[in-house]
Amino acid sequence: MSKSAQNIFLIGPMGSGKTTIGKQLADLLNLEFYDCDHELEGLTGASVNLIFDVEGEAGFRERESRLLNQLTARSGVLISTGGGVICTSENRALLRSRGFVVYLRTSIDRQLKRLSKDKSRPLLQAENRVQRLTDLAKVRNPLYETTADLIFGTHNRSVQNTAKALSALITKQVDPLNPEVY
Repeated sequence: MSKSAQNIFLIGPMGSGKTTIGKQLADLLNLEFYDCDHELEGLTGASVNLIFDVEGEAGFRERESRLLNQLTARSGVLISTGGGVICTSENRALLRSRGFVVYLRTSIDRQLKRLSKDKSRPLLQAENRVQRLTDLAKVRNPLYETTADLIFGTHNRSVQNTAKALSALITKQVDPLNPEVY
């Protein structure tokens, strides 16, 4: 079984569809699905917001990195990561070495639409959401791009059609040395 068939890791900004698409994609590829944020909440018994409030972003990122190390050590998994997981070089290296990394790229406009009613994301708690998402994109998008084996735009398709298209590309065996953009 190839690297891409053993583990798939979805990266990208909040609101790109990592969890929603990831669940469907895991079913199509017969992989066990994990969402890092949900797993962290289950382990700690606390919401991501509460962890941010009590421990700050640095404390949250440390917990996230430990969990990422545990989850990526498994085989046959599809993991939806948090948007900031790629902020450390250690996490980027871990993702690249343990599976096939897919960057779900989306526009800020699409993020705003998908997150319009979301009050649960700590980094989205800002007066100017557009500016916050723009600032995050400037820092993170280049990291997503250099970490990914495949860059996949989450266009105006249904979740099911997006998952099917992504599944077809992943099973096509994209060359990890030359990430393809779709």
